[in-house]
Parts: sequence; structure tokens; C-alpha cells
Amino acid sequence: MSSETPSDNASTPEKAGRTAINEDWAAVIVGLALLALVLIGVIPEGVIP
Repeated sequence: MSSETPSDNASTPEKAGRTAINEDWAAVIVGLALLALVLIGVIPEGVIP
């Protein structure tokens, strides 16, 4: 019989000692970083429509 038990290879963030970032939060962070780069002038105004 096969049982569906999780393995002990640290596949979950809690076991690995890392925090997982949801893809929605990752998109928010990337968007805010892009906004900051535009506001400080690193990315020119014409590049982003």
C-alpha cells in the first residue's frame, strides 16, 4: 500500500527555515520597485507607456 505522507526533505518553508512569499506579494514588491525606479529617474519616462 502507498501512503500519502509528507517526506522529511524540508519541502515546506517551515521545515526549511524560510518564509514563503505569495506570488501576489511578489508582484506588489516588483511593482513598487518599478515605481520607485521611475520616480527617482533611473527608468526614463518614455520607456513605460
